[in-house]
Amino acid sequence: MTFPFSAIVEQTQLKTALLLCAVDPSLGGVLIRGDKGSAKSTAARALTDILPPIERVVGCAFNCTPGAPYQGCETCNPVGATLAIIETKVAPTINAHLRPVPFINLPLGATEDRVIGMLDLERALKGAQRVFQPGLLAAAHRGILYIDEVNLLPDHLVDVLLDAAAMGVNSVQREGLSVSHPARFTLIGTMNLEEGDLRPQLLDRFGLMVEVTAPRDKTLRAEVVRRRIAYEADQTAYAAVWSQQQHELREQLATAQRLLPTVTLADALLDLISSVCCEFEVASLRADIVIHKAARALAALAGRTEVTPDDIRIAAELALPHRRRRKPFEQPGLDKDRLDELMQQAQQPDEASEPDDGQQDGESQDKPQVFAAAALSHAPKITVESVTKQPASGKRSAAANSTRGRVVRTMPDQNPDSLAVGATLRSAALRGGDFTVSKNDLHQQIRSGKSANLILFVVDASGSMAAQRRMEAVKGAVLTLLTDAYQQRDQVAVIAFRGESASVLLSPTRSVDLAEQQLRELPTGGRTPLPHALQLALETLEQTNDIPPLLVLLSDGKANVALNDGDPWQETLSYAGLLAERGIPALVLDTETGYLRLGRARLLAEALGAQCLTLEELSAENLALTIRSCLRNEHGIT
Repeated sequence: MTFPFSAIVEQTQLKTALLLCAVDPSLGGVLIRGDKGSAKSTAARALTDILPPIERVVGCAFNCTPGAPYQGCETCNPVGATLAIIETKVAPTINAHLRPVPFINLPLGATEDRVIGMLDLERALKGAQRVFQPGLLAAAHRGILYIDEVNLLPDHLVDVLLDAAAMGVNSVQREGLSVSHPARFTLIGTMNLEEGDLRPQLLDRFGLMVEVTAPRDKTLRAEVVRRRIAYEADQTAYAAVWSQQQHELREQLATAQRLLPTVTLADALLDLISSVCCEFEVASLRADIVIHKAARALAALAGRTEVTPDDIRIAAELALPHRRRRKPFEQPGLDKDRLDELMQQAQQPDEASEPDDGQQDGESQDKPQVFAAAALSHAPKITVESVTKQPASGKRSAAANSTRGRVVRTMPDQNPDSLAVGATLRSAALRGGDFTVSKNDLHQQIRSGKSANLILFVVDASGSMAAQRRMEAVKGAVLTLLTDAYQQRDQVAVIAFRGESASVLLSPTRSVDLAEQQLRELPTGGRTPLPHALQLALETLEQTNDIPPLLVLLSDGKANVALNDGDPWQETLSYAGLLAERGIPALVLDTETGYLRLGRARLLAEALGAQCLTLEELSAENLALTIRSCLRNEHGIT
């Protein structure tokens, strides 16, 4: 039993977005972004209890609509199923009834076969013809496909979702099967931005996006706790308390669904939608379509047959923020003041509206030692040549024997962990005689995948870096490397050192936005504890043996704070040697400037076995950095 939708405290925008998708499933779904424990999953799961039921065929694996079944469905078309989508005017006699809207959870660890469907192995082994076993996409047809932490979904499953979302059809071409079946669903995803963002293609497929946060008001927080405790104490009794509100919401949705086809949107309001999208520099035309549909759904939800400018405004707030992001580190969002201004102009077209220039953003003077990042002329591309057997999802390095990714070949294996069904059956059939499958026939699927890398930035923020242009250049250099990390779906971590010690500003994460934020806010000053920074880097990397690492050190190498009352420079070389012994690839960016240079950073690079570049070399056009990573196996680093 799920938590009642009507019992959710506040979260007005989130509930509105979910209700709009219930009224018009063609909106494309909702992406719910927010902190942990902010009712993202609770709201998504609670939606199903207030959705009006749909008519479905009893026992149908494809949720066929009575009167228009999928011909490949053995339940709806038991005779002559051809595994193809056709339109039919006369359906066979079937037993249909009202059932709840399907709510299908797609686990992050699901295999591609489980998602798109596969050969029915049990029936194939019994000598039947090739029969398709439907997957999660078939089960989600006419319902909701829910993905918790959708930003962590592997790329090969994202590709499958993109294909199905674009066409409304799932096509399967494998193991001798050629099957296409309808797969139209509402996609609901939740995510925490700390774990990284979504691929732009998938982000645009979500019709609406909502940012949610836990209540900051103590009264609201207390009410959330009261309701949750009461629900956990007796779910049935708590559901009964809210049954009337749930019934009213269900009736409101049913009325809105019936009313939606009659809702009209004036041509002047369509011009307003286009103006808003142009004003906010939204590239995707899908934004205009989604705002149009969402505005009509809002009117239907309110019991109206005409769209108002207020409907346009609410729809724009839900459809535009995640489509405005044009490049890495540019935060998504919407200027609500500007949106209000456009609404006023639409309602008073003859009045001139002058922008308010009274307030100008300026550089804060409260922290004079926090410098901005200078833009470099070209973002370098890092190539890390590495092989890992248990990769994190990414795009940079090749992954041997990946458990995820596309199947590239099969090979005999008497104990496969990913059975190649077609190859196994073909092996059994080629032996002749009675069709039986033995252990010698089993084949393993060999997949080709890509792994992410962990890029650890170790940034010198000591007093020797305090010259404004110098620190701006250092931050700009890191941002160029972060841009490449963003595109390759790498994990990143940041260590800064200044004063008497080093500290981890950001533990390994896929959110390069957090790394960028930490760097922009990084203050400068104090001494140079370089030995401690390398010690901390070594400890951090030793805790992440499953991800190929790359250490990027930005410093002039002028260590002057020791760890053990020794010589700071010798301690620095000692820890550099330990990193080199462990085969950790590294890149040193020499930040020393001026005519007279000590060259400590270059000596440090030699101790690390690393490439050493100056900031001037880093900012050169078309620069490509190639770092050869060590090979990893199940026994450790070699």
